[in-house]
Amino acid sequence: MDYTDGVLTLSDGRRLEIATMGDPAGTTVFFHHGTPGASCLVRENAALLDHADLFFVTVSRAGYGASDRRAGRRVADAVADARAALDHLGRRDYVAYGHSGGGPHALACAALDERCTGALSLAGVAPYGGEFDWTAGMAEENLEEFRLALEGGEAYVAMLEAARTVFLEATPETVVDLFGGLLPPVDRATLAPLEARAVLVDSLAQGFAEGYWGFHDDDRAFLSDWGFDPSTIGRPVTVWFGDADTMVPPTHGEWLAAHVPGATRRFAPGEGHLSILPANAAGIAADLVALAGR
Repeated sequence: MDYTDGVLTLSDGRRLEIATMGDPAGTTVFFHHGTPGASCLVRENAALLDHADLFFVTVSRAGYGASDRRAGRRVADAVADARAALDHLGRRDYVAYGHSGGGPHALACAALDERCTGALSLAGVAPYGGEFDWTAGMAEENLEEFRLALEGGEAYVAMLEAARTVFLEATPETVVDLFGGLLPPVDRATLAPLEARAVLVDSLAQGFAEGYWGFHDDDRAFLSDWGFDPSTIGRPVTVWFGDADTMVPPTHGEWLAAHVPGATRRFAPGEGHLSILPANAAGIAADLVALAGR
């Protein structure tokens, strides 16, 4: 696994943390990490490299890690940063791939960037305020997070500050318990290997290193106008989701599969928010290659 990282300075003066993984001769995949997270979380996709020749490009979204904050950013704003990272590396056409909170940002690329040949949403979030109960099926920790995010104010800031403190102190030995009810047994089993827990701990440390604004701005972006309508996406989209997911319940995947024109529905029975990736590595890798038109 060839992994590199660094920091770019964009034309507007903002810093953008970037990372790559895989074979530069492979299919270009822009990976949008989950919430909270950072660019090093691309390493969770290492198993996909066993099934296809892929070259992952990713960034820490604005406000995470060394990437400067972009106050008031919308989901659609991630497209420009993805293009900047790809331009820096001399890559053009790409597949957008997002896990969890990265899902909407991958869909934004499919909706708004002519260089994006298609998108894959893995356990990704659907728009808020649609035709279903957006929080139904979420664990208590997420219910509280989004309740506070909608209200805003001091209580929400206190929650963010507390989350940052807790996650910065996480170790591979403690990180699973820190997620509480957000991790059903199938996801806890996925984190049994030390390497899997280490990747998660590293992403939390990197993501919260300079503050909690990335987490804050992701929450606000999900609950606001995304800056595009998923029902207008004209490029191929594949939607993966499982029914044991207590972070992003399967109703989100069902909504996306039904409302994104021509979307391919990939339902993974028995899988959770994290387990869905290693359990379906071959299928996900094949879908990424297909979305590239190869």
